[in-house]
Amino acid sequence: MLNLPTQLMTTRIIGRSNLEVSGKLALMKLAPLNLLHFKVGDLEHARVHPKFLHSNATSHKWAFGAIAELLDNAVDEMQSGATFVKVDRIYNAKDNSPALLFQDDGGGMNPEGIRKCMSLGYSSKTSNTTIGQYGNGFKTSTMRLGADVIVFSRAMKSGRATQSVGLLSYTFLRRTWQDDVIVPMVDFDISDHWAEPIIYSSKDDWSSNLNIMLQWSPFASKDEIMLQFENIGSHGTKIIIYNLWLNDEGIYELNFDDDDEDIRLRDEANRGNPSKTLKRVLELQSHISYRIRFSLRAYASVLYLRKFTNFQIILRGNPVQQLYIADDLKYSKAITYRPTVGLSSKEVVVETTIGFIKEAPALRVCGFNVYHKNRLIRPFWKVTGDGSNKGHGVVGVLEANFIEPAHDKQDFERSSLFSKLEMRLKQMVMEYWKGHCHLIGHQPDGMSKSNLQKQYIVQPRDGSIMQKQSVTDSHMHPVQPLIDLADDLHHQLPGQQTRSTRTSVSGKLPNITWPVAGSAREASLDGLNSRSIDQISEENIQLINRCQEHIQKEVELEKTIEELENELEESRKKCARLSSHLESQRMQMLTGQRS
Repeated sequence: MLNLPTQLMTTRIIGRSNLEVSGKLALMKLAPLNLLHFKVGDLEHARVHPKFLHSNATSHKWAFGAIAELLDNAVDEMQSGATFVKVDRIYNAKDNSPALLFQDDGGGMNPEGIRKCMSLGYSSKTSNTTIGQYGNGFKTSTMRLGADVIVFSRAMKSGRATQSVGLLSYTFLRRTWQDDVIVPMVDFDISDHWAEPIIYSSKDDWSSNLNIMLQWSPFASKDEIMLQFENIGSHGTKIIIYNLWLNDEGIYELNFDDDDEDIRLRDEANRGNPSKTLKRVLELQSHISYRIRFSLRAYASVLYLRKFTNFQIILRGNPVQQLYIADDLKYSKAITYRPTVGLSSKEVVVETTIGFIKEAPALRVCGFNVYHKNRLIRPFWKVTGDGSNKGHGVVGVLEANFIEPAHDKQDFERSSLFSKLEMRLKQMVMEYWKGHCHLIGHQPDGMSKSNLQKQYIVQPRDGSIMQKQSVTDSHMHPVQPLIDLADDLHHQLPGQQTRSTRTSVSGKLPNITWPVAGSAREASLDGLNSRSIDQISEENIQLINRCQEHIQKEVELEKTIEELENELEESRKKCARLSSHLESQRMQMLTGQRS
């Protein structure tokens, strides 16, 4: 086990003023683990076991949620002049394993700032415009993606230029049997254009920190570490996450190989067999609502509501093109929602854009994309029931700053405000559907074909045209005369010449073939029949999707049955061998007793 230097920074050290007492902190390692508290200045601190890093990271169930937290930190740096954040795959020089790189050109962190960043539970974000709020996102996100992370940062604060390196290594803590989260750090003063080590206690302590980094990081020498600052510039931060986690199959959870311009989630991307998947299913899987599940490029394109003016997310060398979902909606409209917030009954105004997706009604995609402080929290949140066709194809976009997101920023905290929002969004969908569903070929509720049907009685002998309208349809637009209807029908029939519907000078009617009442009704229902066909097509798509799921389940069950049968056969063989062995042993014992 390594002898730990007294200068090692622990998560208990908060702020620049505490650097001078780092030698005293190492003595606390000898105290009991449970309920150990000590005081530095006016702050109370508690020990944190390394296992907490792993358990805390499980708050991110979704790997892209962890990546989004790190992107949030870079986006927040826009207020410090950041113009980009790079996300890429690099390789660990020691074992050639993949590592995940995040780099921005923001204000960077000085020695005090990097200690605040890498300590647990500290937050310096008090602005209403920043996305982060708890100060725990860096730790939970990096530890969710990999076991270890090394951070490089340059900053110019108070006229002093510095560069710092910090290592948060779960591998180091676990293999050296630590009972406290220890974060080795080294700092340099670069104000005079060379890197002068900043020493707080002794040169030996500074060197011990560096040696731990060289042993447990991807870099084997000080020169390699210093080289990492070359492309950071005068200010900015570089984060390298390595020893990336594996999935249940023992392969990397993040897939860098299928697309050179993207990072994908392997488990989500591998679902389904493209060669056996029906066309409609492939169309659904190509929609943004599905692609954000496995494609980081797709997810990052809708992650922020407002488009950046001087900032880019550069994923694997290519900028992410931001997508504003509301721009792709047809028949869209804006709806104002005014929730009452807080005990003071403060009223806020929320603008919601709602409409049909371009692919409606072919694709059954629906839901609201709810943002908080410009950040997507719930994508395509379906507020209607699954058993109804109402709302299919209806998508909305809104920014709900009046409710609080959950700790992983993938959902909202449950509250009365959240429940009221959910009810209002459901009401929006129903009202919009009722007034607009006919635009995509659906029939509104309460409007049966018999109600929409026009019936005509024609008496051509006296030149008059009579029309009859049912009482139930009296609230609709007046029915056009049959002559106009026939004229419209002739326009719709190719190869037939339109006949005049006016009488001649002599008062005789022109030679017109009058349709019987039944054919007139059939003609008036052509539109409704086409709508019915569209509805049946949608139901067929849904049934096909279910059929695909059942086929997949059947294949999996057959595979499971086959495996169980093989195991059973192996067990029978083992049982037979054991029986034979026992029988031979018994015969040998009997033979020995007789002799």
